[in-house]
Amino acid sequence: MKQWIGTADILFITLDTLRYDVAQRLWQDGRLKTLAPYLGEHGWERRHTCGSFTYAAHQAFFAGFLPTPARPGSHPRLFAAEFAGSVSATESTFVFSEATLPQALAQRGYHTICIGGTGFFNQQNELARVLPGLFAEAHWSVELGVTDRNSTVHQVAQALDCLNRAGQQRVLLFLNVSAIHQPNWFYGAEQGPDTLETHGAALVAVDRALAPLIHRMKQRAPTLAIVCSDHGHAYGEDGYTGHRLGHEVVWTVPYADFML
Repeated sequence: MKQWIGTADILFITLDTLRYDVAQRLWQDGRLKTLAPYLGEHGWERRHTCGSFTYAAHQAFFAGFLPTPARPGSHPRLFAAEFAGSVSATESTFVFSEATLPQALAQRGYHTICIGGTGFFNQQNELARVLPGLFAEAHWSVELGVTDRNSTVHQVAQALDCLNRAGQQRVLLFLNVSAIHQPNWFYGAEQGPDTLETHGAALVAVDRALAPLIHRMKQRAPTLAIVCSDHGHAYGEDGYTGHRLGHEVVWTVPYADFML
């Protein structure tokens, strides 16, 4: 990543609450038309997240602790806040003295943009202003949130408007996709409850909605894209429902990074 700082835009998308097993199955079934060309011959990378719910995971992500490859070995990080004794920051890692990636890139001339989705980005109380507050520009509305069936369409429209106003300045564009988070039943059913099937249907809708944003970023500048989930969600496995708990389906998430 270090070699691209200053010349490439950064697109960071978290597909909030997306499970690895569902994401990989939909890739295998050929239903992810927008993202599939960037996922390689094996699809999503299986990784373990650093947090079992949105706030914890994103605090880790912005400090450089992206989901860890779910296999033994040493795993160099793309970027990292300076931390004594770190063994995962290597010669290729973008290491910075600031506490977070948005703050570090702002110091290097980037315009930082947050398109919020789930509640920890809604700016309606002090807690929900912490993560958006890391960015120079942050947006949230009900239309971008979990209750709107077209939330990703609206988020992409907001992102495109932000990019147009940024001109030629390099950008960090962060998008917290809200659609897969509960409630998601309205993507594949007439009424609730949410199910694994509607969870997957939400991802298909998200994938379709992301197409204009991917196209715009490709036109604008070389872009390093990071696309991952922050945590999964249990739908009754071993009696568990929800997240912020220690089940395999919550900790295991899909991950991809690639250049546009």
